[in-house]
Amino acid sequence: MLKEFREFAMKGNVVDLAVAVIIGAAFGAIVTSLVGDVIMPVIGAITGGLDFSNYFIPLAKNVTATNLADAKKQGAVLAYGNFLTLTINFLIIAFVLFIVIRLMNQFKRKEEVKPAEPPKPTPEVELLTEIRDLLKKS
Repeated sequence: MLKEFREFAMKGNVVDLAVAVIIGAAFGAIVTSLVGDVIMPVIGAITGGLDFSNYFIPLAKNVTATNLADAKKQGAVLAYGNFLTLTINFLIIAFVLFIVIRLMNQFKRKEEVKPAEPPKPTPEVELLTEIRDLLKKS
């Protein structure tokens, strides 16, 4: 059973999937940083210094905090600012993946359209061609 599992785990598809998951997680962290550290501050500056990550609606009556972290400690809150930030993350990731897949498809189409080079003639065919050409000259 262990041998069978090892064969399964070492198949190309499983290893490729593992690499894709790891790269996807790293890419997700990059996009999260891009949105949280670059895009949202710019949007906040444009909208007058608003911080979307601290937008919430208190669901418990005793929530009096003004930031999300403290509000969660006091009771249930509906953190729609976090949802907005994660939605922007998703849209950026989806857009980037769309562009990457589109470019890959264009590249594949260019490869398919590219005519194949004719095969090189064998040495025997080259020799026969030379003999034919010499006979034509004489």
